[in-house]
Amino acid sequence: MKILQSLRLNKKLLRELDYSAIIFTICIVVFGSINIYSATAKEYGIHYPKMQIAWMILGLVTVYIILLIDYVLIENYAVLIYWAGVLLLIANHFFGSITNGANSWIRIGSVGVQPSEFAKIGMIIMLAKKLNDMEGKINEPKNLFQLIFYAAIPMMLIVIQPDMGMTMVSFFIVLGIFYCIGLDSKVIIGGLLSVVVLIVGVWNSPIMKPYWKGRLTSFLNPEQYELGYGLQLIQSKLAIGSGGILGRGFGKGVQFNSVPENHTDFIFAVLGEEWGLIGALVLILLYGMLIYRLIKIAKNSKDIFGTVICVGVISNLLFSIMQNMGMTIGLMPITGITLPFMSYGGSSLLTSFMSLGLVLSVGMRKKKINF
Repeated sequence: MKILQSLRLNKKLLRELDYSAIIFTICIVVFGSINIYSATAKEYGIHYPKMQIAWMILGLVTVYIILLIDYVLIENYAVLIYWAGVLLLIANHFFGSITNGANSWIRIGSVGVQPSEFAKIGMIIMLAKKLNDMEGKINEPKNLFQLIFYAAIPMMLIVIQPDMGMTMVSFFIVLGIFYCIGLDSKVIIGGLLSVVVLIVGVWNSPIMKPYWKGRLTSFLNPEQYELGYGLQLIQSKLAIGSGGILGRGFGKGVQFNSVPENHTDFIFAVLGEEWGLIGALVLILLYGMLIYRLIKIAKNSKDIFGTVICVGVISNLLFSIMQNMGMTIGLMPITGITLPFMSYGGSSLLTSFMSLGLVLSVGMRKKKINF
C-alpha cells in the first residue's frame, strides 16, 4: 500500500497541474499519427502510427513519473544528468551509426536512440542549476564563462557528428536562456558575431562534409540541385502547394509520396497536401496554445531553476517548429530537425514528453503547499 501511495500525486498538486498543455500535446501527437499513417500506410500499414501512439503512451507515463518528483530535487542530480548526457555523446562517437551523413544514432537492435536528444535536456538542467546557484547574475564574467563552458561541451560533441540541425537547436536553447535571464545585449551581439566566425571556420574545416554543405545551401536555389540535394525541397513545395487552402483530403495526397523522409523530418509536407492551409493553421494554433501555457508556467515559477528549465524547453520547441516548417517550404536550410510531437521518432517524442513533464512539474509547484 505504501508503494502505491508513493505513486499517487497529491490532490493539492493535481489542482495546480496544467491539463490544457497535456491536452494540446496529445492533440498534436494524434494529428501527427494520422499524417504518419497517410505517409506510410501504402507500404507499412498501421505499423508507424501504432508505434507513434505507443511512444506517446510511454511518454505520458514518463510525464507522470516526472510529476511525482519535486523538480527542486532534480537540481541535486543536475551534474549527474548532464555528464550522463555527455558520456552518451562520447559513446555515440565510437558506437554510433551513420544516418543521412551524420553519426548521431546508437542502434540497440531495431531501435535507434539519438543521444543528443537526451544530452539537450541535460544541458538545460545544468544551466538552470548554475544560474540558480549564481542567483541569476549572468553578467558577471566569471559566471558567464562558466555557463558557456557547460553549454559548449555537448554542442561541440554534436558538431563533430556532424549534426548541424541539433547544433542549431542547442545554440538557440542557450541563446533563449541567456536572453531571458538578462544577459547584456552588447554581449549577445558580440557572441553572435563570434558564432559567425566559428561557423565560417567549421564550414571550411574537414568537419563539414560536402553532403551537409549541399543540404544546408540547396534551399537557396533548389532547382540548381534538382537531381540531388534540392529534390527533397522541390517535392515538398509541390506537395504543400498542391494542397491549396482546404487540402486534397485525408488519404488523397499524391505528391508527398515523392518526398523523402515524409513521415519524419518532412511530415509537414504530408499535412500541407492533405489538409491544406487550414490544416497548417490548426497545427500552428495548437502549437501556439501549448507554448502560451508553457510561457505562463515560466512566468509564475517560484525560482530561477524552474524558470530556466521552462525557457530552455520553450526555446527548443519554438526554434524546432520554425526550422522544420521553414525548411519544408524553402525558407530555412534543410536539417534533420523533427517537427515536435508531429514527426515519427521514438527518441524525439520521448524526450519531448520528458521536457514537457519538467515544465509541468515546475507549474505544479509554483507555490508552497502546506499539507
